[in-house]
Amino acid sequence: MPISFTCPHCGNQTSVADQYAGQTGPCTECGKPITVPGNPFAAAPAVRSSGSGTGIIVVVVVVGVLVFVGLILMGLLFPAIQAAREAARRAACLNNMKQLSLAMTSYHSTHGCYPPAYLTDADGQPMHSWRVLILPHLGESTLYQMYDFDEPWDSLKNQAVTAQIPKVYQCPSDSGDDPAATNYMMIVGSATISDGPNSCQHQQMRDGLSGTIMLVEVAGTGTHWAEPRDLDADRISFAINDGSRTGIGSNHRGGACVAMCDGSVQFFDDSIDPQVMEALSTISGGENVGVPRY
Repeated sequence: MPISFTCPHCGNQTSVADQYAGQTGPCTECGKPITVPGNPFAAAPAVRSSGSGTGIIVVVVVVGVLVFVGLILMGLLFPAIQAAREAARRAACLNNMKQLSLAMTSYHSTHGCYPPAYLTDADGQPMHSWRVLILPHLGESTLYQMYDFDEPWDSLKNQAVTAQIPKVYQCPSDSGDDPAATNYMMIVGSATISDGPNSCQHQQMRDGLSGTIMLVEVAGTGTHWAEPRDLDADRISFAINDGSRTGIGSNHRGGACVAMCDGSVQFFDDSIDPQVMEALSTISGGENVGVPRY
């Protein structure tokens, strides 16, 4: 296509073939040298695509960004997920204690008293636990009938019967290192719900059913669920999750589950005054303390 242009010296207008674009020569009118301008319609040089290489780079970048965002979201959500799971386990633990408290109350309705912490042998030694005595009230009548009360709790025959722990006796937050260990105990003493071989009745609880501890949660004691062993009121720490000695505690953060004699259950914060916990463990101490509410 011809290129039209004007001489900058004399103003003469002319046109030349586009093959002369960019070349210099004399003006046909004044003879002075002029340069033919480039072809304005010439195609721009094509930019070569890097092809699949660019595509791969884009994919890698996108994947990297997604992975990074995913890691951030996981970091933000993981604590919330863990907290939700622990809340569910704590709720299940409270439900276990609720079932146990109902079974204890059912036992009282049947026998006119709560079960003693343990039954003794002829020499007065602990032989059978309250956890075995209330089995029929937990829907475990078959297990109860298989248990032999004429033999010690840890005889070969009874060991075969009690090898599997009823789920209600174990907190869901327990590590499971000892599959037959229980997480629920009585506080045993002369002023508590049971002194060991002897039990008490509702009318003996002058501190009131709602103001007297029935059962508490424990952790790490390694006590077999059928073993006639509980917390000795004269030896334990009444500080929840004390850690320095055996006492009330749990695998939950910040406290432990407690059941009262009126059948109510709740999570006691480990900041509660140990003297309050000790007062709540007695059936007729006359202490003027209220049950903490959280």
